[in-house]
Amino acid sequence: MGYKETLLNPIKIGNRECKNRFFAQPMECVDSDEEGNPTDLTYQRYEKLYQGGFGLVDLEAITVTNESRARKTQLEIMPRNEKPLKNFIRRLKEVNPDTLIVFQLTHSGEISEPDFSRRVCVKPMYGIGGDILSEEEVEHIMDQFVLASQIAHEVGADGIDMKLCHGYLGSQIIRPFNDRDWKYGGSWERRAQWAYDLQERIMKAVNDKNFLIGSKMSMWEGHPGGFGSAGPESPLMDMTEPLDLIKGLEERGASYFIESLGNVHSAMNYMEALSDAPELSYLHIYFSDMMKKVLKPETVVIGSHFSPFRGKKNKLLSVDPEKSSLFAMGAHCIEEGIMDMVGLGRQSFADPLTPLKLMEGREDEIKYCTQCMNCEELMIRQQPVGCVAFNKIYTEKFVETRKKFGKLSELHT
Repeated sequence: MGYKETLLNPIKIGNRECKNRFFAQPMECVDSDEEGNPTDLTYQRYEKLYQGGFGLVDLEAITVTNESRARKTQLEIMPRNEKPLKNFIRRLKEVNPDTLIVFQLTHSGEISEPDFSRRVCVKPMYGIGGDILSEEEVEHIMDQFVLASQIAHEVGADGIDMKLCHGYLGSQIIRPFNDRDWKYGGSWERRAQWAYDLQERIMKAVNDKNFLIGSKMSMWEGHPGGFGSAGPESPLMDMTEPLDLIKGLEERGASYFIESLGNVHSAMNYMEALSDAPELSYLHIYFSDMMKKVLKPETVVIGSHFSPFRGKKNKLLSVDPEKSSLFAMGAHCIEEGIMDMVGLGRQSFADPLTPLKLMEGREDEIKYCTQCMNCEELMIRQQPVGCVAFNKIYTEKFVETRKKFGKLSELHT
């Protein structure tokens, strides 16, 4: 089977059919209005993904609370946002009724920006800190996740992504560093129970067997005490807890998982498509395979970090370019049972029509991510995010931002 046939082959996720193997990663773009509703700029981004024929789209880190958030103009999902979100989804479905969409529900926790919100944590981490959450506050946050899931269902989303990655609150609770003695801290059983309780409460509240639930997972956060490490202060990688967690969530009804690595505060290199280290992409393939091997065949595993593979001109060494392109490598991973779908993040910025161009035999027209990281700089500056290289709107925004703030010497959040 050629890579075109493999990548365009349908797949079942839960009780839903996904038209192909292309997944649009949840990419925060800082372009909501003051109440967290989608703007015309938000719609334009997702309209392109729908026109581009992605099988599954993950709506970017939409926050369940206004109190603690990482971006000033971040999408929000509360009762006040229900009508605008319903109109947003209706418009997208009119563009392409076949594309499935899940909402990535998030709470930023210790990654919340104190300039405009409350930074909170379950245990203060060096260099970040934040107000320590009480058990009652965590229960309230869980209620907010449940309500957000009900709103997602009501407005027409096909499911939710319970965010457990990149150092946001979900990661903070399940990581070994959370050794504080409380309901969801200390032992692995108690930390895991938070994710289990939350998923079960969401499923009970929505009560729709066709509503998809899954999670984007940082299988290894990349710092001592992070998720996937051997203890609260250990720098050693240990997959015992991550693999146990995805099996437990699967047993409780999760139908898909999105592989990821890293942490926005301390291990960005494992998250991002860096131009000088494209070989890190192979790590993501390894972890996807590890996930796939412990889950049931019908549970969908979505791979990440494919932007560095680009077309037949990339910076990967020792591999024939015909075999190391995004399409060739993605299809190989699917055919070998390493993963079921290919996730595109920054490539979805560079060319949201990537799947469509493959379908129509227009591969030579695809614009590939240059890995310049200028989109990341826009996000750090709390500016609307998009492809600076290929989209004039964001090229102009980037020039304005540089004139106003100067150049970032280091990219970090």
